[in-house]
Amino acid sequence: MSLRSVLVKALRFSRKEARYAAAALASRLRPGAGATWGPLKLVNDDPPDLPGEGWQRIYPRLTGICGSDLATIDGQSSRYFEDYVSFPFVPGHEIVADTADGRRVVVEPVLGHAARGFDLPYPGAAPGDGDDYRHLMSGHLKPGLQTGFCRSTGGGWSTELVAHDSQLHDVPDWMSDELAVMIEPLAGGVHAALRSGAQPGDTVAVVGAGTLGLLAVAALRGLTEPASILVGARYSTQRALALELGADSAVEPGELKRAARRATGSFMVGDHLSGGADVVIDAVGSSASLAEALSLCRPRGRVLMLGMPATVTVELTGLWHREIELAGCYAYGTEVRADGRLATSFDLAMELAGKVAFDRLVSALYPLDRYVDALSHAAEAGRRGAVKVAFDMRNERRRGI
Repeated sequence: MSLRSVLVKALRFSRKEARYAAAALASRLRPGAGATWGPLKLVNDDPPDLPGEGWQRIYPRLTGICGSDLATIDGQSSRYFEDYVSFPFVPGHEIVADTADGRRVVVEPVLGHAARGFDLPYPGAAPGDGDDYRHLMSGHLKPGLQTGFCRSTGGGWSTELVAHDSQLHDVPDWMSDELAVMIEPLAGGVHAALRSGAQPGDTVAVVGAGTLGLLAVAALRGLTEPASILVGARYSTQRALALELGADSAVEPGELKRAARRATGSFMVGDHLSGGADVVIDAVGSSASLAEALSLCRPRGRVLMLGMPATVTVELTGLWHREIELAGCYAYGTEVRADGRLATSFDLAMELAGKVAFDRLVSALYPLDRYVDALSHAAEAGRRGAVKVAFDMRNERRRGI
């Protein structure tokens, strides 16, 4: 059927400091409470304008709710990002959608050089590539590091947004919508696995087994050759899934250090291991998880920050003394395979999705109207035995579909 202009149903996040502060207070008592007390509102509004050539309208089928979304809604995200967003914006960047010409696509949400009208940093660069982020604040778009945080583009928590051709990846016919909505976070797991620098025979420890932690485990198992993957997971459902996705050991958080000690033959020196894991991935991003990661890592090993941190306080003497490398891991880009070939994180995620049934990690779907319930469920996913919660727009009246 033809697609015609109508109002867009969307969840809009505005810059209202008082409500943001109220969300921060309420969410300390109940995670996800920012959906009720914060500056998030369900609206019917005009669709975003097409920014120019190479842009098109897309119509979400499913859009996931991720940790960075929840941190924003609950008033817990770092103020660092304020210069990299433009208000008001529509959240949502884990998107499987229809295009106006009938394609089904997943969105690579980083608003890279091509989307902002700049030359690529090098031929074939992915949207997340480059060593200068000035394009995120300039060009013909409002500021925004990615779709879902940029006023010009809209976001996936809506019935319509705009995306640049460089952001779109076709979904094969065999792939379900539920599997397709996992491609974006899986690309993040791929990026973490390869950026970790894990070598054949290494011991890798993963702190946290939410969506990103679990997907990092799957990517480590599928794309690298560690001797063992150890996971600290708070909930029994997470531990079971970690083992299914490739972990050799999945234990309660308090037992992870003991598991690493056994795997590496290390001793305890106070709260630290004398040796430890070659690579530790912090998939949480809190003060406690970073301190745990540093205590698990061997001298001259590597700690990778995968979980989005806010403001953290941590003792760094051990990092200094043990000469541990601390690296950040944001989004995705061009990766180097073990055999030296190049591929994008999204291409590798598509390959892995053909081998592992990641759609089973989609635990619940909600219409936009039930956003308070959806965000509450997502904020307490682990405790409730869930992994990925998403919005389902397939039954919405979207432009005549």
